Amino acid sequence: MVSGLLEAPETLSQEPAARVAGVAMTEWPQDLYIPPDALEIFLDAFEGPLDLLLYLIRRQNLDILDIPIAEITRQYVDYIAMMEDLRLELAAEYLVMAAMLAEIKSRMLLPRPTLVADEEEDPRAELVRRLQEYERFKAAAADLESMPRVARDVFPLSVEVLERVVVRSEAEVSLDELLAALADVMARAELFSNHQVQQEALSVRERMAETLSRLDADSFVEFSALFDPAEGRLGLVVTFLAILELLKESLIQLVQAEAYAPIYLKVA
Repeated sequence: MVSGLLEAPETLSQEPAARVAGVAMTEWPQDLYIPPDALEIFLDAFEGPLDLLLYLIRRQNLDILDIPIAEITRQYVDYIAMMEDLRLELAAEYLVMAAMLAEIKSRMLLPRPTLVADEEEDPRAELVRRLQEYERFKAAAADLESMPRVARDVFPLSVEVLERVVVRSEAEVSLDELLAALADVMARAELFSNHQVQQEALSVRERMAETLSRLDADSFVEFSALFDPAEGRLGLVVTFLAILELLKESLIQLVQAEAYAPIYLKVA
């Protein structure tokens, strides 16, 4: 953080730098005073003493496993002194870390016998372990921060789909369509035409009863399924007349889903 005193020039440029109550300001006020703490710039923000130590090590490309404890301690203490000069709120954990660095530095400066020096653990080992663990957690936190976050990067979307009810009206069957269906059945019956020596007498009433027996009130039967092409033209005509009589007496019902679709019958 840097703070300082800004000196105001006597005059401004031709263009007004500001307007006060609608009046353009072309000259600085004579009683303008800018306190020393008016401008404060924070250069680096650290989350704790380990973050500060890691910053000092990485800035100088030092090996974290072989930290020059004397130089790092000096830089750390200088940074704390600068924070105190700038009247920043200094957390107690920074002072605890400074005391730990001073202890490690003093232990490394004390003379030790050769045999004891080989067996004793490096005073920096615990600090290195904590720095490595903090570095891993900091990298993991950065990875998590880069992931898409709900309500920041992605927004869930919900769509309510209403139940769709399809209502299809039954098309009315005209006489022309009924005759066209009969013509199609008779055209197929011509394929089965042959020479008949004797024909049995066909009754329209009997065919009406037979047609009603083949129909059901709960299911539909296709129009062409009521005709037997093997009976020939006379049998087809008798069946058609029986269907017309049943329609006339409102005993059966014709149903068609849409224009030019197959025709179905059922008991009315």
